[in-house]
Amino acid sequence: MTDLVLKYNVQAPRYTSYPTVPYWDNNLNERQWAEHIKKSFIQHNKDGISLYIHLPFCESLCTYCACNTRITVNHAVELPYIETLLKEWQLYLNQFGEKPLIKEIHLGGGTPTFFSHQNLKLLLSNIIKSCDVSNKSDFSFEGHPGNTTREHLQTLYNLGFRRVSYGVQDFDEKVQKTINRYQTFEEVKYVMDTARSIGYTSINIDLVYGLPFQTNSSVRSTVEQIITLKPERIAFYSYAHVPWLKPGQRKYTEKDLPVASEKRNLYEIGKELFIEANYTDVGMDHFALPGDELLTSFHEGKLHRNFMGYTTNPTKLLIGLGCSSISDTWDAFAQNIKTVEAYTSAVNEGRFPVMKGHVLTGEDLAIRQHILNLMCRNYSDFNGSDGDKAILEECREKLNDFIEDGLIHITENTIHLTEPGKQFLRNICLVLDKRYWSKQPATNIFSTTA
Repeated sequence: MTDLVLKYNVQAPRYTSYPTVPYWDNNLNERQWAEHIKKSFIQHNKDGISLYIHLPFCESLCTYCACNTRITVNHAVELPYIETLLKEWQLYLNQFGEKPLIKEIHLGGGTPTFFSHQNLKLLLSNIIKSCDVSNKSDFSFEGHPGNTTREHLQTLYNLGFRRVSYGVQDFDEKVQKTINRYQTFEEVKYVMDTARSIGYTSINIDLVYGLPFQTNSSVRSTVEQIITLKPERIAFYSYAHVPWLKPGQRKYTEKDLPVASEKRNLYEIGKELFIEANYTDVGMDHFALPGDELLTSFHEGKLHRNFMGYTTNPTKLLIGLGCSSISDTWDAFAQNIKTVEAYTSAVNEGRFPVMKGHVLTGEDLAIRQHILNLMCRNYSDFNGSDGDKAILEECREKLNDFIEDGLIHITENTIHLTEPGKQFLRNICLVLDKRYWSKQPATNIFSTTA
């Protein structure tokens, strides 16, 4: 396996979309975006829509983080930002023309629990009262173990939230000091116990492997401690070292990071412990206990992947609110302006705060579906059309190495991942990425796969 890790350790996207953001054509103006919103709403609202809300503020910088954040201890920023989010939501309501059916809400960041529980209630109650809520709704949020209070949990529960994700990353003191992310096992246990006592039915824990100064023993210790708490889901992410995008990662150097084979070993240690504890690996980076909707959705072939990651509630219309958030009408993508000030200014002018976008071609849509199939089902069938068959034929030569290495099995018109192949999912999807191969990057864009 070590030889394969070294062989396939290349830069590749995580494929929360296809085409990936660096390959968007930016062929979308505000009028066209409004038209795509209207069209998608008419087609898909009956099945429900998803809403992602980006809350970028954090009180301190976690140096490993690659998210779009704003560091401040000034909580006076909360209300003005909420007012802007509600104005942006009204822009979408104006396009819908009728009440949307909300199937999914996710609060991401940043640190959503930077906001007071009163202000989160103000934001969400105003959004929810403008909608009908699906009887199959899935509302979730990301919480920091160090600042998520009982009031946060109770307020969001009362608004319909049943799932919470806590970012832990690592319990080792040296690692925590280096990445400037502090929380104790006791803090994590407290917020998990509190959520369960209120009635939350699914708790996810985020862990990261490949961080500076991690060792086999430190990762083993962190994973063993988390397993004792029995979170329904665990996301075991590969650290993305992208210092050209996130200068905070320059607090340490590549010399402080485990090399590719060492990093892969950290993953194998974690995976082995998860499997022993009755977790099943689902898609890429995720593990779930029996009975959790993530695993049920995977077994039923209903798992979906979008800009929020894996989801059990597939929708064709995703609205992203807030700076840097991304929306998806299925046939078009749009990303909001990344800075709080410029985002706020655009919304206050009554404009969609879109900074870039992409209208998907027919070929884009076909490749997108095949990448989704591999990401969510571990196989894809290219029998659908002549275009599908052409996509596979163009890729056959590039797939030969994966076949020889026992990572995939190909019949005449299907690709199936083998068990070892699941660990090289990004590499296999990269083969299908026609836009990447038509214009390979000359500079660093993506993190490495190992």
